[in-house]
Amino acid sequence: MRLHILFCILVLHFFSKIKSVKKMAKKSVKKNQPIYKKKFGTQDVTKTFIELPVINPKAAGIDVGSRSFFVCVGQGVNDVREFGVFTCDLHEIARYLTELNYNSVAMESTGFYWKQLFVLLQDYGLEVILVNARHLKNVKGRKTDVVDSRWIQLLHSLGLLSASFQPDNFTEELRTYSRHRQYLIQQSAQYVLKMNKNLTLMNLQLKPILRDIVGLTGRSIIEAILNNERDPQKMAELAHPNCEHPKEDFIKALEGNYRDEYLFELKQCYVTYQHFQKLLGECDEKINALLQEAKEQKEAKQEAAKSNENAGTRRNSKYKPPKIIKYKNSPLPQLAEQVYNLSDGVELLNIPGINLNTILTLLSEVGLDLSKFPSAKHFCSWLGLAPNNKITGGKVISSHTDRKKNRLALAFRDAANVIEHSSKPIQLKAYFLRIAFKKSRLVAITATARKLATIVWNMLSKKQQYNSNVSQESQAFLRKKKVKTLQRIIEEFGIRPTEIIFANT
Repeated sequence: MRLHILFCILVLHFFSKIKSVKKMAKKSVKKNQPIYKKKFGTQDVTKTFIELPVINPKAAGIDVGSRSFFVCVGQGVNDVREFGVFTCDLHEIARYLTELNYNSVAMESTGFYWKQLFVLLQDYGLEVILVNARHLKNVKGRKTDVVDSRWIQLLHSLGLLSASFQPDNFTEELRTYSRHRQYLIQQSAQYVLKMNKNLTLMNLQLKPILRDIVGLTGRSIIEAILNNERDPQKMAELAHPNCEHPKEDFIKALEGNYRDEYLFELKQCYVTYQHFQKLLGECDEKINALLQEAKEQKEAKQEAAKSNENAGTRRNSKYKPPKIIKYKNSPLPQLAEQVYNLSDGVELLNIPGINLNTILTLLSEVGLDLSKFPSAKHFCSWLGLAPNNKITGGKVISSHTDRKKNRLALAFRDAANVIEHSSKPIQLKAYFLRIAFKKSRLVAITATARKLATIVWNMLSKKQQYNSNVSQESQAFLRKKKVKTLQRIIEEFGIRPTEIIFANT
């Protein structure tokens, strides 16, 4: 009993001490003054912030979506407005920004919904830039459209956003035709595969004896099959004389089981293939007309500029194209002369591995004016052909190229692949083989594609023709380097002159 009473007295004494300590602490601390622990001391919070200068005071940020646009004009609570996607809504966005005297707009979009708003804002006299979505993905906190628009506006006002490459109106129109043309080629290839499948299911083995089943011989045989011709002897006579295999092989290959369901599907696929080929021809004519119009406009400007001068140095209008190898589904041959005139006499077909398809891709993706790229290194970096070095602690942890889906970079890679399989002694082929021996074939394709992009940039920017002697200078430098290596090996191992055998002697 006594112990219980003593314990209660100690507890009451302990709580009374705590209350007295709290009262003393409240008296010693002033109102609205932060409390810091004694071991940390007081902190000056104002010194932990860095002030950034506002580069664009009248800057707006727009987060583009498929159903609405979020426009931000400041970092306040009521500075974000949502607009629709109809044409009247786009004009309302432009009027809203002009009424606030905003002159610069940054947009971010991962799709193609930005194009109409981009063009309309430019028509209203606003400076519009499109920002790469990868530069804005690290947003702190939860991700919403409102937060994205505020983040875009904040970075753009501080001048921390860079604009993506945008072509001019001519290149944009040509890009639409060129990409649609590529889509038609891809669709045609799908139906060629289905026709080959139907022929194989009927045991008509045309694929082993024909390189292309939709070539001259293949189309003649398919049309004969669809016209109820079943005699292998008569269909074998349709083979072109330049075919590698004899007629006996065609007779064996055309003996099969003609089933109605496969014949029906073969007919449907062949008609669809012809339809896509017709559309492809119309697309080529449209591209040719557009380039011809651009050529005439440029010639008219040159004539108007030369009319006021005594310029008798008119360039010869006769164009002598280099030997053009026409591939399947290649553009019209008139493209070579039109690009030659548009580029002020720069012949891109002299570059090894470059053909009409590569030139059309170059013309439709970036155009012939590469002034937006300050140097060849900037151009290669935009293509994704330059190494992306990541260095930490003085060590290079990664140097791989960026994974970009660039159509022009793919065209340069195809050209590098053509150089590898070339039978001519090309200097670029020696460079390809040397890199492939050191690294791998994939690295050699990327390195050669980068060298081709550098050559194209120098030719179009400096208006100079392709010269293979430049690569010969690099060969001389390589030879000098090899000689030094051999001298070091001879000195290291003490090799005598009598021990060295030369092939010529």
